[in-house]
Amino acid sequence: MTDSSIQDSERRSGWRTLRKVSPYLWPREGYGWVKRRVVIALALLMCSKLIAVYTPILYKGAVDALAKDGVPSLALGAVGLTVAYGVARLMNVGFQQLRDVVFAPVGQRALRRLALETFRHIHRLSMRYHITRKTGGLSRIIERGVKGVDFLLRFLIFSIGPLIVELALVAIILTVMFDVWYLVIVAGTIALYVWFTFAVTEWRVKLRKEMNDQDTDANQKAIDSLLNFETVKYFGAEEREAGRYDSAMRAYEAAALKTSYSLAFLNFGQSFLITGGLVGVMVLAAIGVQAGTLTVGDFVMVNAYMIQITVPLNFLGTVYREIRQSLVDMGEMFDLLEQPEEVSDKPGAAELQVNGGEIVLDEVRFGYDPEREILKGVSLTAEAGQTVAIVGATGSGKSTIGRLLFRFYDVTGGAMRIDGQDLRDVTQSSLHAAVGVVPQDTVLFNDTIRYNIAYGQDGATQEQIEEAARAAQIHEFIAALPEGYDTPVGERGLKLSGGEKQRVGIARTLLKNPPILLLDEATSALDTDTEQEIKDALARAGQGRTVITIAHRLSTIAEADRIVVLEKGEIAEQGRHEDLLASGGRYAYLWQLQQADQDAA
Repeated sequence: MTDSSIQDSERRSGWRTLRKVSPYLWPREGYGWVKRRVVIALALLMCSKLIAVYTPILYKGAVDALAKDGVPSLALGAVGLTVAYGVARLMNVGFQQLRDVVFAPVGQRALRRLALETFRHIHRLSMRYHITRKTGGLSRIIERGVKGVDFLLRFLIFSIGPLIVELALVAIILTVMFDVWYLVIVAGTIALYVWFTFAVTEWRVKLRKEMNDQDTDANQKAIDSLLNFETVKYFGAEEREAGRYDSAMRAYEAAALKTSYSLAFLNFGQSFLITGGLVGVMVLAAIGVQAGTLTVGDFVMVNAYMIQITVPLNFLGTVYREIRQSLVDMGEMFDLLEQPEEVSDKPGAAELQVNGGEIVLDEVRFGYDPEREILKGVSLTAEAGQTVAIVGATGSGKSTIGRLLFRFYDVTGGAMRIDGQDLRDVTQSSLHAAVGVVPQDTVLFNDTIRYNIAYGQDGATQEQIEEAARAAQIHEFIAALPEGYDTPVGERGLKLSGGEKQRVGIARTLLKNPPILLLDEATSALDTDTEQEIKDALARAGQGRTVITIAHRLSTIAEADRIVVLEKGEIAEQGRHEDLLASGGRYAYLWQLQQADQDAA
């Protein structure tokens, strides 16, 4: 069997999930307190099970004592046994609750660490992964996976294992105190019950997975529609969106009904088997009482034991169903954790050292799809402190250069260097710290203006925030607001205009204070007046920094130290604005087109 087929088999059976969870319960090194708590919790669990198994014997003694009328000493003994029975029941519950208290920190620690590991891993995944996955579905996978971990920790350890121990002890007691036929009936009932439960549950897991898929699909459609609230309104598509959502919910409804019907079948089958076993054992005990070989207390004790194992067996059905579902949900989360990092640091990668900020593209080749190359051997140099603008038609590869510079992707040929250091040889964290980005569409957190500007530097003071806002020419606007810097910006910054959002984004980047600035069509979505204001703010932001400007509007980059014109992934021409106009090439043609558009407007 190949390694991949073994992994697929493990994934289906749930062993992979159990193997990955186990280190959180029993760390391979360190965290001695975790191991101690697990051992203590298991010891308390065994105490509660031993008491639970002994409790019906006390019940039998009390019943037998009460059945012998006219013997005061025995009547007194019945009272004592009844009290002992009550104390035993209380101790059983007490040990179980103490076990939960002891184990709770272990479970919560495992839950937090797994959730944090998943969250960090998602942020390490490549841009390619994130643009192909839907946020709503991703969040649902994490949510269900973390809940699955919680359920698995609470019930797998403290339900399945203890149940097996309790059933074994009860079987031994029935065999020793009564007859082997009691063991045969109990063992047969349990075997049939477990087989039926597992077989039907495996069928239900498939139905449940179908229901989960439909739930995820409906959730994705709802979140996607809400995130595009404005677009929905622009096209009067409220009913269309409601129809898409209702279609997804209709499929979810059908899957949920199948799950519900199968649950009713499972519950009835379980009840039939348990009742059959209970009646069989009770008939044997009743025959024994009639024959005089057993007492009424024995009859009551057998009944008590059957009821005692019936309750956890009924619970076993629920627990097994939920554990299987938890394994499915956690399996999806571990699938997510096993997604490879397309861009990762080399072992022993050094920190990027920026001495001036020179950026070199050396025969850079790249394609999002191996079959379709976007950049075809691009070579250019942005000297330290220079502003280099990259222009070209849509699809020419200009925005791709920006993504490669921030290392959202790695080049497939050639190299990109900052001050002589290949970006693949330095840590991503140091590279990200050195490059500040102002994108075309600044996305803000649903928080205050202060929070969004302060995001540029962890622990920034109010004075630093205001200084960055002044440099981005937005301080006066913020100060005039009723709530000032505490003004909420809304989901994705919808409460601010495009120009206001963009200036908040510039302030955030200025607060970061990076030596290299990447302006990715930072003014293309703005009107002419706002564009000029933003242009001035960006000019201030670029002072003393190496700036790469990816531009659509040529008027915004006329003062750049050098302009590079890309065409179909190759450099068509480069030079200063005046020189390019004089040469009458591609740049001059684009300039004339845009000037004509402005005159017509």
